[in-house]
Formats: sequence, structure tokens, C-alpha cells
Amino acid sequence: MPKEKVVYQHTASWIRRSWHKILYLVILAGFFLWYPGQNILTLARQSVAAPQRKIDYPAPTPAPYPMNTSGIYPGSEVSASGIVIRDVDSGVYLYKRNEEELFAPASTTKILTALVALDRYKLDDVVTVKTLVNAGATMKLVPGERMTVENLLYGTLIQSGNDAAYVLAENYPGGVEAFVSAMNLKAASLHLVHSHFVNPVGYDDPDHKMTPTDLAILASYALTNTTIAKIVAIPQITISDVTHTYFHPLTNVNQLLGKVPGVGGIKTGWTEEAGENLVTLVEREGHRVILVVLHSRDRFSDTTRLIDWIFSNYTWEIIAPKD
Repeated sequence: MPKEKVVYQHTASWIRRSWHKILYLVILAGFFLWYPGQNILTLARQSVAAPQRKIDYPAPTPAPYPMNTSGIYPGSEVSASGIVIRDVDSGVYLYKRNEEELFAPASTTKILTALVALDRYKLDDVVTVKTLVNAGATMKLVPGERMTVENLLYGTLIQSGNDAAYVLAENYPGGVEAFVSAMNLKAASLHLVHSHFVNPVGYDDPDHKMTPTDLAILASYALTNTTIAKIVAIPQITISDVTHTYFHPLTNVNQLLGKVPGVGGIKTGWTEEAGENLVTLVEREGHRVILVVLHSRDRFSDTTRLIDWIFSNYTWEIIAPKD
């Protein structure tokens, strides 16, 4: 039999035996070629031709922007040498005077003292009065008295008690020196780049200085702490030690609380070098403003004039972002 015929018969026989395998391969190839999810060519075409899906996220609503509608600004009727007025929500400065000059902050220092204490202590921690500091304003602590950190913060921020601030520092791990180091580290973390501290109370010292801008930033940050924001707005309170043996009536030094509408703190300060200092939060019609007044001859009158000026000359407007 010719060789070609033998090959033909052998091939035909193989096809008859394997037809189902051939059919399976044909179907499988068709599946991969035409099924969109698996076809490499189809995927390639989709990646080129398919339109990009646009996901619309709502843009954040910008804070209302304060606008001076009169062009009027404070003058010599305000005696303070250093002034910064800052809108809390937008971060916009409404007015500055000698904003980067170094001033003695006096007891406005205690804003930072309270922040450092809250970084270390719990409010219900109990500490003991060791060294008694009687110079300047005090809450009249008694040696050996045991008091919660919360009550010492009341004494520090309401009465501006130097004795209370010193107790918080002295009970800090490492003592007063370590506490002051923590104050400077905290200041650096808040980018208070021109300020430096050497005591937790605010006593005058050539190396204990702040700028009005740094103090405004510090106050804005401090108000994000609900404990501080609550305490600085309290006009008066009576607190005691843990045994209810010693009671201390505290009266806020800030005379604008309860007198000027919207005032909610924050901190006073006075020394011979510093003059009269005052950091104030005022809120009206949903707008929160911080005023820093340093080296003033009359901090309460200056601040009242500035508050009147703000809300007589500024409006807050939403500035829509451009597409």
C-alpha cells in the first residue's frame, strides 16, 4: 500500500478518535477570545477607549473670611505696645502692632503651664503642696495640702495663682527644671519660634519672653482643649483639697467676663516689666476672635475698644473657591 495512503488513513483515524478534544479546544479558544472579562485584547481596548469615571467629592466649606468694610484701624487711643487680633476659624489676622517684638508675658505664661500639665497629669491626679510660692497672686495654698490637678488648674487659670502653677511644676517628673524644659518643647512643637520660658509662673526674666503673634497662636491652640476652654470662662468658684479641710474661693482676674458680651476668657498678666497684659476670646454671631494686648496702660479699656472696633468695622464673608 502506498505510503501516502497509510498516512492519510492514520490521520483520519486519529481525528475520529480525538474529535471531542478538538471541539473542546475550539470552544475554549473562543471563550478566551470573546469573553470581555478575560480577553487581553478587549481589556487593552477598554483601557484606551473607556472614559474615566469622575468621582465628585464635596469641597470643604471655607471658613468665613473677615473683611474690613470701613478701612478704619486702631490708633493712639489704644495704649498697648503689642497687639495681635486673630480670627480663630479662618486664622486671618485682623490687626497687628509690633507683633514680632519680644515682650514679658507675665501670667499669660500660665496658658502654656496648663497645657504642659495636662500633657502629663490626669485631672483626678492628686499632688502635694511642697514648696510654697507666695510672691505675686496666689490662691493661698497651705504646705502639705493635697489637691487634685483639676483644682490646681482652676487656681492657676482663674485666680492666676503662682503657688498653684508652681505646685504643678514641682510635682512633675524631674521637678520644676524638667517642667520648664517641657514648656519649651511644647512651644517648639506649636511653632512658637520666637518665645522662650524659664519659669512656669511668668516672673520677669531677660530670657522669659513671648511675641504677640506667638501668644495668639498659643491661645488658639489652648482653646481646642475643652478643659482649658471651660476653666478660663468661669468668673468665680470655690474649690477644696481632697480632705475638704481647706477651701479656696477663686475669682477670675479678667474683669471683662460677664461685662462685655461674648467674652469667654482667656488670661490676664501683670508685672512691673510687662505692664498690663490680657489675652481675650470674644464670640459674637458665631465668629470667634482672639485679642492679645501686651504692655498696656489699661488692658481692659484697650480690649473693650478693640472689640467694639472689630464688630463695627468687620463683616465675615464666604469666599467660594475657584474651579
